[in-house]
Amino acid sequence: MALEWTESPAGIDWEELSALYKIALGDKPAAELAIVFANSRYCCFVRAHGRIVGAGRALADGLDTSYLCDIAVMPEYQGTGLGKHIVARLVALSHGHKKILLYAVPGKEPFYRRFGFKRMATAMALFDNEPLARERGFLADEPP
Repeated sequence: MALEWTESPAGIDWEELSALYKIALGDKPAAELAIVFANSRYCCFVRAHGRIVGAGRALADGLDTSYLCDIAVMPEYQGTGLGKHIVARLVALSHGHKKILLYAVPGKEPFYRRFGFKRMATAMALFDNEPLARERGFLADEPP
C-alpha cells in the first residue's frame, strides 16, 4: 500500500479530516480541527490514493511535555500497522521531552503499552461535557 506522509497542515481538507474523526473518534468539526492542528507543534497526516486515512498531532513545549492526541485511522486501515507508525512518528518527533503523555480511548490502552506508555496514578481532567466523557469511559468514579 503506497502511503503519502506529511507533517504539515498546509493543504489539508479539514472537512475530509473531520469525516475521518467522525468515523474513528467522534465528532470533531472541521473549523475546530484547523485551529487545533495549527496550534500543535507536531502533526502527522497519512494519505492513500489521495484520501486522508490517518492522522495525529502532539501539543508540545519543546522541552518538558509533549501530549499526543487525536490519533485516528480509517477503519479499513486499522490493523495494518498504520496507527502504530503514526504513534511512533509522533513519539520520535517528541524525543527529548521529559515526558510524553496521552489519554487513550477506553479499551485501547494495550495498544499504547506497546510503546512503553504506563498508566498514571494521578492523571486528572476537566471536561466541558462531563456526562459525555463519563459515558465514553474517560472518567473513573471518584473514591468515597
